[in-house]
Amino acid sequence: MLFEQLGLSTDLMRAISDQGYTKPTPIQEQAIPIILDGNDVMGGAQTGTGKTASFTLPMLRRLEIYANTSMSPAKHPIRALILVPTRELAVQVHESVKTYGKYLPLRSTVIYGGVNIDAQINAVRSGIEILVATPGRLLDHLQQKTLGLSKIEIFILDEADRMLDMGFMPDIKQIIQLLPEKRQNLMFSATFSEEIKKLASKILKNPVLIEVAKQNSVSELITHVVHPVDTTRKQELLISLIKRQKLHQVLVFTRTKQGADHLTKWLNHSGISSAAIHGDRNQLQRTQALTNFKQSLIPVLVATDVAARGLDIEELTHVINFELPNNPEDYVHRIGRTGRAGTKGFAISLVSQEEKKLLIDIERVLGIKVRIEQIEGFELRNKNPSLSDNATSILNSKLKSNTLPQQIKKELFVKNNSTADHFKKEVISKLRNTRRSEKMVDPLFTQPYVSTGSDVKNVKDDSNVLNKKGIHKKHSNRPLPALFISPVIGKQK
Repeated sequence: MLFEQLGLSTDLMRAISDQGYTKPTPIQEQAIPIILDGNDVMGGAQTGTGKTASFTLPMLRRLEIYANTSMSPAKHPIRALILVPTRELAVQVHESVKTYGKYLPLRSTVIYGGVNIDAQINAVRSGIEILVATPGRLLDHLQQKTLGLSKIEIFILDEADRMLDMGFMPDIKQIIQLLPEKRQNLMFSATFSEEIKKLASKILKNPVLIEVAKQNSVSELITHVVHPVDTTRKQELLISLIKRQKLHQVLVFTRTKQGADHLTKWLNHSGISSAAIHGDRNQLQRTQALTNFKQSLIPVLVATDVAARGLDIEELTHVINFELPNNPEDYVHRIGRTGRAGTKGFAISLVSQEEKKLLIDIERVLGIKVRIEQIEGFELRNKNPSLSDNATSILNSKLKSNTLPQQIKKELFVKNNSTADHFKKEVISKLRNTRRSEKMVDPLFTQPYVSTGSDVKNVKDDSNVLNKKGIHKKHSNRPLPALFISPVIGKQK
């Protein structure tokens, strides 16, 4: 199918042609006609599938009837609201709106936190038909009464699952209450958890479900590789991989903001130019870091999961998980930055012993077994040898030092070689029992006690000497333990 067959206008087709597109992606092919018909939609698609254009194109087509060149703000009320979770995604969605709507006299703007609100207030008050916003900043404007939502006809909630992860549910509910009852609702999410379905039931009315990929599916063009390494040597291995493979553009993910900053400093100190992008960076820093990375001014961008979705970086070949995410679904979103538009990509994970369970969870979600490659010189240290390994080591040690009990030694060498493993287990078991017995040998419990008056006298004398010297002052007034006093002597007293 071609774009010409989807019912889009001539102006929109010109803009699409300018981008070099002729055929829609699967999500666009399915969603555009349904949205143009006015239906509510619940769309499931991973980032990189053309999802943004699947709702911006039909939205622009439906708003064309309001296009005008009037300078009066009253002629340009907000008719479409696109709500997204992050600043980066807000900027990119707005770019899509401007790209495809450049031949239409429709106005749009984007508002998000981290920057001065005054410029945004001026843009909104000048009159716009399309507003792209993050929840927090939109509520700021609503509280200051700088904009109104009474004319909204199309409400789009993008990356709904990420909204929930970031705790935006109360904000979303508050915003929805301010929207007109009669409107078209479009909700897009990479995953369909129970929470997402519950949210959809509150927002959407008789929605059409569009799902173009299996949940948590990943591009077949991505090669997954795990490099086992001790936590303390991850930085060293990362630098080695970047330099040895001559990586010129790699996105590295850490689990925390502090970890991202620390790793960035380490890379820069090692001669690898890098920048960090996470929630604590202001908007100017984040934008500058992303721009420098896209223009190949820096080869490494270190990010937290706040940037795992919405980052649109063309021809990114490598994503490295410096630390595995706690949520296996975040792995899917992290590596979704590579293997796009028909190009091959590599998802490399540096995995320590402590992260093995996280890797198992990721493999379960993906439905694949990730290839493991041990890098020479970065082998894992066996910090927690098994009990049998310990016993075997002790066994070999005792054989060499000729201190193994004679009966066990005899049994070990009498057995046939073909059943050596079986008898070795028996010997190890006996050795454990022998060691346990050795530990319990204590003359206090194994030797008969014979008490004499002189023994008690000696004990008391020793106790008096210690008291005089001030040793063990805390216990100097304790009575003599009854264990050492003969019952017979006690009666004599």
